[in-house]
Amino acid sequence: MAKWTAFPYASDDYQLDAAALKKQWARLHAGDAEGMPKDDKVLAAWSLFHAGEFQKAAEAGLKAGGAGITVANKAQSIYANYLEKSEKNKLALFLEVAERAEAQQKSDPKNPNAYYWMAYALGRYSQGISVAKALAQGLGGKVKGALETTIKLAPKHADAHIALGTFHAEVIDKVGKLLGKTQGADAAAGLKMFQQALKLNPASAIARIEYANGLVMLEGDKRMKEAEKLYAEAAACEPLDAMERLDVEMAKEELED
Repeated sequence: MAKWTAFPYASDDYQLDAAALKKQWARLHAGDAEGMPKDDKVLAAWSLFHAGEFQKAAEAGLKAGGAGITVANKAQSIYANYLEKSEKNKLALFLEVAERAEAQQKSDPKNPNAYYWMAYALGRYSQGISVAKALAQGLGGKVKGALETTIKLAPKHADAHIALGTFHAEVIDKVGKLLGKTQGADAAAGLKMFQQALKLNPASAIARIEYANGLVMLEGDKRMKEAEKLYAEAAACEPLDAMERLDVEMAKEELED
């Protein structure tokens, strides 16, 4: 594994030992609805993830196996999305996660995050190669199906609601409402997904960021004020871990532009 770019912010605030992590678990995992692991090695891998040690978290998760695969997939996806500078490497990292998550679905078919991380990785990969190209390759249906399965298995999975909202918005934005219908994309359904995500995880910066993006993609400039308000709220969120810090910093950058 090539050396990954380090988390660029001070991570002292996000160093959590097992006891602190257990205490904060429900709030930290309100987005992905991941259950607290029984395996200490998996819990240790999560501690590394929350502290921004994404490469170490991925390696520790893979080594632990089982529920550790989910830590590895999340660490690699978040790293690729926010910190990987090479577009080629980023796409390769996403494809690797998608393949690993698909294999995890076979060995653990009732694990919602096996479907979610496949959908997330393929969704980000699709954005990288262009949404229109991804739809032509049939990736849209795969992403949508996996997200719907995630929500069926874990109705309170806020992040899956965000991603499904983004799916509807991206498809309609790129191919229009009429063609979007053939891909199962619907503007009202997309907005409903974002609203539900915020209900499920009210402290989430990323739910606000993606909702803001979705509003502009689906309804244009008339929703710009609302989108800016959501970005300002996201920038004011208090990050509890490294991933949330990356979300908050992204919102701040967007406001400055």
